[in-house]
Amino acid sequence: MRQGVRLGVDVGRARVGIAASDDAGALAMPVETVQRGNDTPKALERVHALADEYAAVEIVVGLPLSLSGADTASTQDARDFASLLARGTTPVRLVDERMSTVSAQAGMRASGRKAKRQRSVIDQAAAVVILQHALDAERASGIPAGSVVGCPPGEEN
Repeated sequence: MRQGVRLGVDVGRARVGIAASDDAGALAMPVETVQRGNDTPKALERVHALADEYAAVEIVVGLPLSLSGADTASTQDARDFASLLARGTTPVRLVDERMSTVSAQAGMRASGRKAKRQRSVIDQAAAVVILQHALDAERASGIPAGSVVGCPPGEEN
């Protein structure tokens, strides 16, 4: 398992949820929700600032796919956001995030929190689910999850 903090990012059209791992890459924790709306450059700037603040070795962006693995309405938006993030100095990986928001909402309900009033918290929780999945997959296989943004297939790891 590689050492170093990773940031997890749940890209949404209105908000971007952010999570961070510990330095050992074992545990993902919520960090904050960044407002996006019509201001993608400001959201990107904040994610880059958090990557610098946490000295992140990698940014893991969730790729929303359908249960069958096909693209959804949000897939291209996440790819575009990840490509813009990759213009910074921290490497960016896209990882399958199927069911991350559903898992985050279920966890919120199980803890007694009303999901509708906690949208920004759900975005962070979804980022935690995305990042924890990537960390667990890497720990199990020894290979980083997902694919590097801007890197030709087969040359990723």
